[in-house]
Amino acid sequence: MEVRLEEYERVDDLITQDLKIIQSEKAFRFSTDAVLLADFVQIRKNDRVIDLGTGGGVIPLLLAARKKTKEIYGLEIQKNLVDMAQRSVLLNKLEEKIKILQGNLCQVKEQFTAGSFNVVVSNPPYYPLTGGVQVSPNQMVAIAKHEVTATLEDVIKAVSYLLNTNGRCAFVHRPFRLVDILLIMRQYHLEPKRIRLVYPYANSEPSLLLVEGVKKGKANVKIMPPLYIYGEDGQYTEELQEIYYGKEQD
Repeated sequence: MEVRLEEYERVDDLITQDLKIIQSEKAFRFSTDAVLLADFVQIRKNDRVIDLGTGGGVIPLLLAARKKTKEIYGLEIQKNLVDMAQRSVLLNKLEEKIKILQGNLCQVKEQFTAGSFNVVVSNPPYYPLTGGVQVSPNQMVAIAKHEVTATLEDVIKAVSYLLNTNGRCAFVHRPFRLVDILLIMRQYHLEPKRIRLVYPYANSEPSLLLVEGVKKGKANVKIMPPLYIYGEDGQYTEELQEIYYGKEQD
């Protein structure tokens, strides 16, 4: 199917199941973070799912292909990224399953009913504005990487509002925010259930953090085995290759 491409846009291959995605050279493009989150989150057949801060829509696309989901929403504040993500959905003929909406996650009460989702995922901005990391002059990149439009607490508060009781949430973030994430999750009644650290190499420090929580769940957290991206040969590990090429999950 032919779709419109704007200036500086291109169609990239998502590797798995012939998926394609439209990306712009001027916007923040998806990375391993999003792919790992889409694989990490646990979704059941009839779940209603939403991705907060969906950007170009990569996570809804991956979830639609890999998980037996009923309905997937992507919420994004930037109008141009909403348009780009919607065209990617059309490109992959997934418009009956995925809906990309423009909206501010800090104002989710204006768009959604409380407890209307079974699963909420988010790959939020990693860096607070006061964290000492230089903010990009490119507004689209700045919003994706820094807490310009929403803080970590804003994200977790929205997740808690959207989830029904016993609903599941999943985040990918940086390890340096682990304590903040867990404390804020409990503050908003999201009980941490699974934690997994992601390492570039076996002898390196972790670079990513995957966390799952359950709305009003019982206290019982599981620390999962580490996930290594590269082996000693510099190539993707067997697990990473499986994640990238995809596997169908119930």
